[in-house]
Amino acid sequence: MSRNKTPRTQPPGQPRHYGARVLDDPRHDPYQATLKLRDGTRCTTCGATYAHGRWTWGSGTAASPVEHPIICPACRRIAERLPAGTLTLDGPYTESHGDELVRLAQSRAELERKEHPMHRIMSVDRHADRIEIATTDIHLPRLIGEAIERAHDGKLTTTFSPDEYAVRVHWRR
Repeated sequence: MSRNKTPRTQPPGQPRHYGARVLDDPRHDPYQATLKLRDGTRCTTCGATYAHGRWTWGSGTAASPVEHPIICPACRRIAERLPAGTLTLDGPYTESHGDELVRLAQSRAELERKEHPMHRIMSVDRHADRIEIATTDIHLPRLIGEAIERAHDGKLTTTFSPDEYAVRVHWRR
């Protein structure tokens, strides 16, 4: 008789699993669809189309009928004013070169938006001593921050929130 009284359910060399575990990522995006969208789904606000598992631009004309209308995650974030990422630019350099930094941020965001419709700038808030850029995606603030860091030096720090689907990027010079 075997010492182990429980029957072996895993092949040799595999880790044992006890019970039905629910693997839940603590940082999930509440704006992503819980079910897979059907091809032909189009955002009624911006016109982005869901095809082959991703959102794209230009998969149809504005006059063509919408097969499956929906509001895309980026448009929902914009409407609800809940950014997934923020980029804060501050320091004495920001005060004197603010217009140039904002143009660079918008240019980099436009390049990204052409390929990824869900990566957009939601707002640019200028204050006396800083500029805050809110985005619809967690990757865009880092990409903009890296572009600014390459062009203007400075120090870039990135902080991911452990409790929510959000990122905070800070650039200072």
